[in-house]
Amino acid sequence: MTVESTAARTPRRSAGTKAGTTGTKRTTSTTKKATSAKKATSAKKATGAGKSAEPALVQLLTPEGKRVKNAEFDKYVAGITADDLRGLYRDMVLTRRFDAEATSLQRQGELGLWASLLGQEAAQIGSGRALRDDDYVFPTYREHGVAWCRGVDPTNLLGMFRGVNNGGWDPNGNNFHLYTIVIGSQALHATGYAMGVTKDGADSAVIAYFGDGASSQGDVAEAFTFSAVYNAPVVFFCQNNQWAISEPTEKQSRVPLYQRAQGFGFPGVRVDGNDVLANLAVTKWALERARAGEGPTLVEAFTYRMGAHTTSDDPTRYRGDEERLAWEAKDPILRLRRYLESANHADEGFFAELETESEALGKRVREAVRAMPDPDHFAIFENVYADGHALVDEERAQFAAYQASFADADGGK
Repeated sequence: MTVESTAARTPRRSAGTKAGTTGTKRTTSTTKKATSAKKATSAKKATGAGKSAEPALVQLLTPEGKRVKNAEFDKYVAGITADDLRGLYRDMVLTRRFDAEATSLQRQGELGLWASLLGQEAAQIGSGRALRDDDYVFPTYREHGVAWCRGVDPTNLLGMFRGVNNGGWDPNGNNFHLYTIVIGSQALHATGYAMGVTKDGADSAVIAYFGDGASSQGDVAEAFTFSAVYNAPVVFFCQNNQWAISEPTEKQSRVPLYQRAQGFGFPGVRVDGNDVLANLAVTKWALERARAGEGPTLVEAFTYRMGAHTTSDDPTRYRGDEERLAWEAKDPILRLRRYLESANHADEGFFAELETESEALGKRVREAVRAMPDPDHFAIFENVYADGHALVDEERAQFAAYQASFADADGGK
């Protein structure tokens, strides 16, 4: 199933043709008008003009918190209970609280860098809760919500950003791979793993997360090719947060990202990335396709990065407040809260208790990070070459001299 694009494109103007050498103008003004009207109608049909300016997207919960019907995807959330809905809300709130604490810790010098997921909680929690325990996840470096769903302790995510390890968890313990910093490479890793799943005769599925910027990488295109040719049981989950650092999506692709799947021979679908129910439903559908031997699917979660790309980025240099404010009105957490309240699925006691739990999580994360050891300043020189190297030795000595030039805590030189 592919949701067809309704995005309008302005047709190119063709140069007018002059009358033939006979000097006879065979086209009357009436005929010209009819021809122009016919061309305009054809252009509208070809481009979808006259319809919505954006492609259709799967949505089950509006920004106002109203439940809307969807004939194709309602069945994937038909059994969801009030407890389940409160659980999804709790997941998003605690993930956001952890993310905010990590951002603060970086600002305080406790972390070297942090990549915030602010605004993308619904895409991550919805898709993460659609997974089975035996499914395998290949994340980028921003999937803190998916890590939460897979049972990875939030404090384990921070060791790499503090520089004390290369990832603080066993990937096979939660079927959640270590964070991938190289943009787009995890799509190939996921495809290869999924091909192995098929050879093993297992019925599990694989999911690869990446952003709109990574969709322009060659690794992702190669992963699409291999997964399609080998019918690999993999779901490509693209969180289109509108900005690849400072580059907007429209400068990366002439078509909506989910439509790229068509060129590789498998389905693509765009989902409202701020609707946790829609993300849950669409991801369940895509995973079931994969497990049934129907091959890969591309899911484009249309969402927004409300914060900076990372803590080293300043988004005010390339985007305006109006855009951010418009997306804040579609906040995924507020959306679900409105639905819970209108459906009488949660009371003030629930929200107050969750607030207390949220603050406790922030405190635990803060204390855990500050208890971590300082990174080894010389670790960067280890394991570059198996037998050592003269240039690395020279660089190590230069760095040691530089470190020694600073005053120590006791007032030394």
